[in-house]
Amino acid sequence: MRTGTAVAVLLALGYGQTALANGLPAAITEDDYAPVRAEEAALGQLLFYDPILSGNKEVACATCHHPALGTGDGLSLPMGDGGMGLGPDRVVDANNPPEQRVPRNAQPLFNLGAKEFKVLFHDGRIEEDATRPYGLRTPLDEDMLQGFDSLLSAQTMFPVLSNDEMAGHYSESEIATAVRQGRLTGPGGAWDLIARRVAQIPAYADQFRAVYGIEPDQIAFTDISNAIAAFMAFEWRSDTAPFDAYLRGQGDLSDAALRGMELFYGEAGCSACHGGKFQTDHGFHAMGVPQLGPGKGARFETHARDDGRFRVTGHPEDAYAFRTPSLRNVALTGPYGHSGAYATLDGFVVAHLDPLAALEVYDRTQVVLPAMEVADWRVMDDPEAVAAIKAAVTVQPVDLSPDEIAELLAFLESLTDPIAPVGRLGVPATVPSGLTVPNPVK
Repeated sequence: MRTGTAVAVLLALGYGQTALANGLPAAITEDDYAPVRAEEAALGQLLFYDPILSGNKEVACATCHHPALGTGDGLSLPMGDGGMGLGPDRVVDANNPPEQRVPRNAQPLFNLGAKEFKVLFHDGRIEEDATRPYGLRTPLDEDMLQGFDSLLSAQTMFPVLSNDEMAGHYSESEIATAVRQGRLTGPGGAWDLIARRVAQIPAYADQFRAVYGIEPDQIAFTDISNAIAAFMAFEWRSDTAPFDAYLRGQGDLSDAALRGMELFYGEAGCSACHGGKFQTDHGFHAMGVPQLGPGKGARFETHARDDGRFRVTGHPEDAYAFRTPSLRNVALTGPYGHSGAYATLDGFVVAHLDPLAALEVYDRTQVVLPAMEVADWRVMDDPEAVAAIKAAVTVQPVDLSPDEIAELLAFLESLTDPIAPVGRLGVPATVPSGLTVPNPVK
């Protein structure tokens, strides 16, 4: 159905020109993506699924970002090193328990290779910045390595350094020890140690020689991260959802989805933040999402807060503001919110319509968390902390009927791409290290 025909249908369904006036996004085109070399993506696929990059050789990128789980992990807060299993079946390894949960929900990976994605992570702590060395702004500043091909490549430097995610406890591996000692770059630094591990595996040495024309002793962490970024950009490009076909005049949407689209781009106001081709403004907004887990702070801090964008900018107006996620394949990517506080999409949508009211009636039992001997609700048990979260919310409530909410959900379902969640290369049966490839229990 072409856009002109769509307007006629909306009018026939009793809707006005709101969606047209607010503007539907243009269809995604090839120009929206950076090119990817197939051989580079194929190398990145193996590295993405290989636990060789983690301190204890037990956690891969795919442990927390698996296609079977919407490129997330199906948990409210991830469990990296010290866990066993995958997704909601993941449990604590009694012989190597983690110190705490990973502080924030594992974000989906769809369309991160698109050119307009210039800021990453829930707090935007890494972004393109032409005024900085190597064109990137990161918390590491002078320790930032030269050689990352893209922002997507540079973001891989963080999980491998986090003891909660991939590095492990400080005394358990040479990588964790290097992180503890502050040795990140240069010979013997954490990134170099990872690169040396990979270079010692003949199959990887051969592939790096073929893809990049470098010998094993020349393999750097940036080469590893560039390959992983190429894989992610290729594997989870998502532009063949029903909504994409609709925008291209090559497919129809159901009446419910059309009415939901009218609400999304009209009176519900969703597109104020979730506009554009990928349904995100790439901005930061305080939406009153309940907080749980260890919070986000320095090692010397004892609070359990997550101040969001404020930790990056230091601006009071950024307190409790988090990056607007893209809504591509959103029906597959729960739990939702920076803390994974909402298990279902409909619950999250309802909460977003009136964040302050949602905080008052929040049901803690809906979180998806492996059992751990930790205090998950320190913030929500503190009235002053909850009041601070509420004070940061500036959006006005939106009143929708149950039928309208159902229509809005029908539109969000139309953003589900049948190809991208499965992936183009898929999950490899084996990886060159011979370690176990993360996969859900069948």
